[in-house]
Amino acid sequence: MSSSSAPFKVRAYRPADEPGWLRCRVLSFLGTQYYDDVKQHRTVLTEPSIAFVAVSPTGDIIGILDVEIDGKAATIDTVATHPDHQGAGVGAALLREALSQLEAARVETLDAWTREDVAANRWYRSHGFSEQYRYLHVYLNDGDDDADFVTPDGLSAPVSAFLHGRIEDEARMRARFRRVYVCRQYHRPIMQP
Repeated sequence: MSSSSAPFKVRAYRPADEPGWLRCRVLSFLGTQYYDDVKQHRTVLTEPSIAFVAVSPTGDIIGILDVEIDGKAATIDTVATHPDHQGAGVGAALLREALSQLEAARVETLDAWTREDVAANRWYRSHGFSEQYRYLHVYLNDGDDDADFVTPDGLSAPVSAFLHGRIEDEARMRARFRRVYVCRQYHRPIMQP
């Protein structure tokens, strides 16, 4: 599973890769709207799933791709390229490997979810994905309007919260909360049913 003419190798994820996987993910996400989606451990994927890493000649993990499979459909759980290697085809090489395995497993569709980051949306569209659905990610942070939030007795008003909202309420949510994102579901056919 090697990427020809590329200064990296794509291979299956191994448990010993977790520290490099975490470093790649956090550095990749840092410059995006997912900047605070930090993990201390790699998500344990439900089976069946596939997971790949892109490894530099020095052994550093420079790209990651995890996909969960549910029957004839699959969803990208995580895809990220280390910032020092973005634009070098790392994500595309990881996706090619995943698509090959998904096709062999007779999976028909691949989904992905992302926010408003221009580069991420452009990447999905350029790799055969089309937008299918939108909803809101809304964050309540210190200083936002916390009226109407109800907490159990003995607890203060919320200091922070992450909520899902309807796309139809976008203008109202943006007027009330400082951190509101449109979350998009992308969909890509793999095989014809």
